[in-house]
Amino acid sequence: MTLFLFAAAVFGGALNAVAGGGSFIALPALLWAGVPPVAANATNTFALWPGSLASAWAYRREIAGVRQWLVALGAVSVAGGLGGAVLLIRTPDAAFLRLLPWLLLLAAVTFTFGGRLPARVWSGATMGSVSWGALAGQFVIATYGGYFGGGMGIMMLAALALAGMTDLHKMNGLKSALAVAINGVALAEFVLAGAIVWRPGLVMVAGAIVGGYAGAALARRVDQRYIRAMVVTIAWSMTIYFFLR
Repeated sequence: MTLFLFAAAVFGGALNAVAGGGSFIALPALLWAGVPPVAANATNTFALWPGSLASAWAYRREIAGVRQWLVALGAVSVAGGLGGAVLLIRTPDAAFLRLLPWLLLLAAVTFTFGGRLPARVWSGATMGSVSWGALAGQFVIATYGGYFGGGMGIMMLAALALAGMTDLHKMNGLKSALAVAINGVALAEFVLAGAIVWRPGLVMVAGAIVGGYAGAALARRVDQRYIRAMVVTIAWSMTIYFFLR
């Protein structure tokens, strides 16, 4: 089981670095290992957070080019991530398990169809070069991320495209940095609440760091169409599985 969880974390960390969607792998792995649903989701956040740090470091050149976006979106990400984490801690296991297929469905639909929406839908008054609509959208995504996390990176990529960003590598870098903020504040809440299952979590931390850094390096060399197709397949497979289980 240890090797299984490590491998799942490597794959999940790599997916998060490339296009998001790592929780489609890591969270089911924890559930299959027997971790209760709410604790599994909190442990998943703990497991993948260092991978997000590794990915953000690997994308540091791209992040340097979007600092204004990072400051504005980072502030609302922290607020939303904390709110979502508090909500998760107050959700019973049975209720979360009933919600899980619908949360996965939302993430899968967003990733599959989000890129087809017209750019710059969120227009209007701006905070620097970041629209108020983009800030509001990021707050909602961060709240969702603090509560669940599955597909959060996918949602952020779609939202950044809607806000008008076009450089996928800068989008991936910004997404990784925002994930560090959202999951970091959520993780602090989970630790204080005693929601982390440490043994499987530490195994997955090691795997996620390896996968996160390797995935960021690989993302620059692999055709994004193939990566997107792979994540879409995984997302819908996991969604269907949890609706049928």
